[in-house]
Amino acid sequence: MVDRMPEWVERFVSEPRMKPYLRAAGGDAGAAMRLYQWNTEVSSALYTPLQYVELAVRNALHGSLVDQYGRRDWWTVAPLDPAGKDLVERARAKCGRNEARRAREQRRRKRPVTVDDVVTELTFGFWETLLVSRYDRLFWVPTLHRAFPYYRGRRDALHGDLRALVRLRNRVMHYEPVHGEDLDAHHARIYRVLEALSPDLAKEVRAMDRIRSVLDGKEDPLE
Repeated sequence: MVDRMPEWVERFVSEPRMKPYLRAAGGDAGAAMRLYQWNTEVSSALYTPLQYVELAVRNALHGSLVDQYGRRDWWTVAPLDPAGKDLVERARAKCGRNEARRAREQRRRKRPVTVDDVVTELTFGFWETLLVSRYDRLFWVPTLHRAFPYYRGRRDALHGDLRALVRLRNRVMHYEPVHGEDLDAHHARIYRVLEALSPDLAKEVRAMDRIRSVLDGKEDPLE
């Protein structure tokens, strides 16, 4: 058993970030470091399928709402709740700041914020909330079910998968621990959503996916 982390870990990774790993390793610093490294490896493997599922869901829902409202900036007329409207305004504001910075750096005139800019800045969490129960008759029934042409289940089950994947995505993108998650269940969720969108897309993502090999081929880092 190793009692203490290397000095560089305490200085550059930080003691607070290592606490969950030390706790999982029963205070063994060596095992905690192995667990941290495995967490990094599995997070890296999750990045590719999570990227595809986020982009695919975003574009499918956006396309369906464009069709429903007959305009690309559908959020200007759609009955979003206050939280949804706030997320749109935050995305627009961020786009404006980003464009102003780019204009200064390139010494050019600032261009107007486009619909595509806003869509890109809207979070995965925003798109997930469009499938909540309060939007059932507003969005899901009239149009959003068409965004998932191969899905035959209940809206709430699909929303549950998306909500879990948003949480996982945020942990991966912010370098948080995922070693304690049921990664097999998350892996299955990713492909349930992708299959609901397009079996062809799911097949292509599976060809790039290395999560299964990381989960199956790695010895327990705590042993």
